[in-house]
Amino acid sequence: MKVVYVIDSLASMGGAERIITDKMNYMASHFGYEMFVITCYQDIAQSPNAYDLSETVHQINLNIPYYSQYHYRYPRRLWVKWSIYRELVSRLKATVQQIDPDVLIGLGYFMADVVSGIPCRAAKAVESHEARIFTMSDKGLSRSFLSRAYMKHYRKRYFKRVEKNADVVVTLTTGDAKEWMKAKRIEVVPNFTVMPVVKYNTVENKRVIAVGRLEWQKGFDRLIDAWAMVHQKHSDWQLDIYGSGTLEHDLKRQIRDCGLENNVVVHPFTSDINQKYAESSFFVLSSRFEGFGLVLLEAMQCGLPCITFDCPFGPGDVVADSQNGFVVKEGDVSAFAGKISQLIEDEGLRKQFSQASIERAKLFNVDSVMAQWRKLLEELAKQRT
Repeated sequence: MKVVYVIDSLASMGGAERIITDKMNYMASHFGYEMFVITCYQDIAQSPNAYDLSETVHQINLNIPYYSQYHYRYPRRLWVKWSIYRELVSRLKATVQQIDPDVLIGLGYFMADVVSGIPCRAAKAVESHEARIFTMSDKGLSRSFLSRAYMKHYRKRYFKRVEKNADVVVTLTTGDAKEWMKAKRIEVVPNFTVMPVVKYNTVENKRVIAVGRLEWQKGFDRLIDAWAMVHQKHSDWQLDIYGSGTLEHDLKRQIRDCGLENNVVVHPFTSDINQKYAESSFFVLSSRFEGFGLVLLEAMQCGLPCITFDCPFGPGDVVADSQNGFVVKEGDVSAFAGKISQLIEDEGLRKQFSQASIERAKLFNVDSVMAQWRKLLEELAKQRT
């Protein structure tokens, strides 16, 4: 079977890029599928893949110069942007039709309207990697009135085309599935992780870890506010944040303003994150919304208790409240700080949660999750033969 993924780039160290790479590698090695990935904006010579892609997966880089539009001022930028878009659609259609796949897979946040409408014999699947209600939304962004009005119209049209053309929309959580009720078919398939476990942590180090892009969605600003409360009682504990993004300067300034320079450290992303999990006593997720929360699964696999806000959609599906961690009411920073302090003060509870995390992570075993994908893809391919 030929399966094609379409994505903007595999150069970013994000959760979607990681899980898609892992899935393609698994399908090629375990199912014997002929796997292709079309990266639209990536110049692999300057921006290599963030995660190891198997040599058995064929990567086709269209090298569309998307960011060149920003070299121009308005109104010329609009014409350049439209020209780039037309070139991308034309080359993407031609490439897919040349490969002639059995199944074509797009991503909910990237040109899924175009991918699901490409004229070819393939069955079309769309993966929703972030909550639909937040996809291309204005949350956390400063936009003009005209820009907001345009995006509202564009999103409505975008999702309408996906629901009309895609044979199936695959979500990561039941919560997100409810947002796609107009789709032809909806399937819920969770994420997994193939990250190797270096060693299980002892939950004895006075370190707490958080991982993610330094963007508004991830809520590190409210995590720092919570830590300022924790610091008043537990100044001997350290918070390590691993990530990069547009808010790095703002977050570091917030850390200084709170007087936490010696206790909160922002580190760049690392390929050795499993070792960092092993050196920490528990994991915190402060996101305002998630598609799934893959980092939670990674942390649990290493035996870390987890604390998360009950944001839409995903963390509450992964963490079992008061069993392997705490799920805190969305936005309640004071309660979040209280749960951090509770785990700091109770080593016995940390050890109890640690064992429960290891067991709960087994529910998201790669083989069982990928068996669901195999069943779905072969059903789709059979319907088109």
